[in-house]
Amino acid sequence: MAETLGQLLPVYVLADESYSMASQVNDLNAGMKSLHMALLGEPMAAAKVRFSVLGFSNTVTEHLILADLRGESELPRLSAGGGTSYEAAFSALLQRVPNDVRSLKSQGYRVHRPAVFFLSDGQPNPNENWTEVHRRLTDRNVTSAAPNVIAFGIGDAEAETILNVATQSEFAFISLPGSQLGDSIAKFFTALTKSVVESGNAMASGQAELVVEKPEGFRLAIDEV
Repeated sequence: MAETLGQLLPVYVLADESYSMASQVNDLNAGMKSLHMALLGEPMAAAKVRFSVLGFSNTVTEHLILADLRGESELPRLSAGGGTSYEAAFSALLQRVPNDVRSLKSQGYRVHRPAVFFLSDGQPNPNENWTEVHRRLTDRNVTSAAPNVIAFGIGDAEAETILNVATQSEFAFISLPGSQLGDSIAKFFTALTKSVVESGNAMASGQAELVVEKPEGFRLAIDEV
């Protein structure tokens, strides 16, 4: 039997790049930079993670795929424009996640269930059947590599929608009323960073692979429904 190279946790940031996020692009990019710097300071945790960044509007842009952040000089810059197609977002993941897991396994890694950190500031495009694509993505009887989805809603996002995006109710967060978008984005990236670092460290010590840090400035979406 071939020797296992080690354990990896694929992490996907699925970020809303629709037009409504245009005034917050600088906040998104500042959050990406802070995430990168924090993980460079946690090399043991970073070694256990392969990181992907996908932005969605009416289509999906794959900014970064399965990167070892220790080898990246900087993370990609996000932009904004267009609508908010949840269907496109989850269709892209349905195509990519199983292929990514197979690729990592073929390289000799033991791969833990992927984690998707979803951020949106509004409602999905009308007249799209995003829930069916999402169901196929997250149903472990349909997609063997079905990811855990941790969903964060800010701005005009509705709690019920965010709750439907998350794969567990404790993984669905909505920003507190009156929160500034820039502040909510910063707190999203803080929670994401802590979750990735703690998950990586847990894996390094042989414990559970996914730790989700409850963000400041958010409450559980289920409490709003």
